[in-house]
Amino acid sequence: MSQIKQVAIVGGNHGNELTGVHLVKKFQQYPNLINRESFETLPLLGNLKAIEEGKRYIDKDLNRCFTNQGLQNPQLSSYEDTRAKAIQQILQPQNQPFVDVIVDLHSTTANMGLSLIFCDMHPLLLRLGAHLSSINPMVKVFVNQQSREGGFLRSLCELGFVIEVGAVAQNILNAELFQETEQLIYAVLDYFEGYNQGNISQINSTLTLYQYIGSIDYPRSDSGEIQAMIHPQLQFKDYEPLNPGEPMFLTFEGKDIFYEGESTVYPIFINEAAYYEKGIAMYLSQKQEEVV
Repeated sequence: MSQIKQVAIVGGNHGNELTGVHLVKKFQQYPNLINRESFETLPLLGNLKAIEEGKRYIDKDLNRCFTNQGLQNPQLSSYEDTRAKAIQQILQPQNQPFVDVIVDLHSTTANMGLSLIFCDMHPLLLRLGAHLSSINPMVKVFVNQQSREGGFLRSLCELGFVIEVGAVAQNILNAELFQETEQLIYAVLDYFEGYNQGNISQINSTLTLYQYIGSIDYPRSDSGEIQAMIHPQLQFKDYEPLNPGEPMFLTFEGKDIFYEGESTVYPIFINEAAYYEKGIAMYLSQKQEEVV
């Protein structure tokens, strides 16, 4: 791949995820923190109105509005559809190339620690993930190839990805996670600087990653009412193995509901608050090793 010339750091795609919001505001106030010699870095706030009102979104989830079809449809006029088009224009001004990298900052109520979420197995991103996890073993890499079609901001460019941190409640700042995310961003920018300058080691390394295989909803009644909660033995156990026959849910009457799959999986985004409305109790992933 050719040189990286522009990196966008976006926070507040969801207005109630304050880690990214306040990091971007900090970078806008102190741009020297993210300036690197070989490329331009653009700090950008996402859902401005939702940030102002302390909501995830106003009309619809902005981070599902970046489909090609939606961005090209002038009939879509919700606040988020309009804002998605404006963000696209910022990331690709008229007659200019699109930014090379999008770093989309998110936080989650699930116990995800420091997670990198990729749309695909792009070699440079996998090497970035291996580098970051080698300097901070708390960093995990999740690959969700289906998200390329989901209208996510990160899908707009080849090197778009998410930094997802948690567990932290909505509309809350956690100083430790804020600082860890900030340091991770600097490490990302330093890596791209080294890549541009030819200073990145070409020695193969092994990356542990978690590959998306599907999602699970909460048990529900015929009318859609939730019938069970995340089981206490599974709560906050993101990235830990879930084996066949182990409990997943607990009904309100105290009955265990067990995982009935045939093989061990690794749940993530367990009990994410924003996913109740999406019918997702957790994602399931497979753990694998890749030489990158």
